[in-house]
Amino acid sequence: MPSTLTSIEETDLSLRRQIVTRARFCIGTPFRHQGRIPGKGLDCVGVIACVGHELGLFDYDFAGYGRLPKKGELERHINAAGFREISFEEAHPGDVLLIRFRKLPQHTAIVTDRGMLHAYIRAFGVVEHGVTAYWRQRIIAAYQFPGVR
Repeated sequence: MPSTLTSIEETDLSLRRQIVTRARFCIGTPFRHQGRIPGKGLDCVGVIACVGHELGLFDYDFAGYGRLPKKGELERHINAAGFREISFEEAHPGDVLLIRFRKLPQHTAIVTDRGMLHAYIRAFGVVEHGVTAYWRQRIIAAYQFPGVR
């Protein structure tokens, strides 16, 4: 496993490491439904949108969604943004997880070398932690950011 990133100044960061590094700048941001401002308020989709926009990976975004997305809504927007679906077993740091708490997917996270990073309402903000059995049983899909292979 690669060593932990300690500095954004490293000149040879791979795109995957850049994704994780940019996402880590969001840690501690308060949870805010439909939030898109690191340091002020983000939701789980907002973390991914901010990282993707900052790195120039995509310019797609969507708003106006409810706390419980409609059937297929997250998947449609993930596909429209140009993400490529992969299996969870293929997921590496810098990829995105689609997660469900009930029947339908309603949450996203970024894979890191430590586990996963996401804006989680129950944690009141953006957090990073391991992928425990609780989380693993809720992951239903994984995706790669546009331009990542």
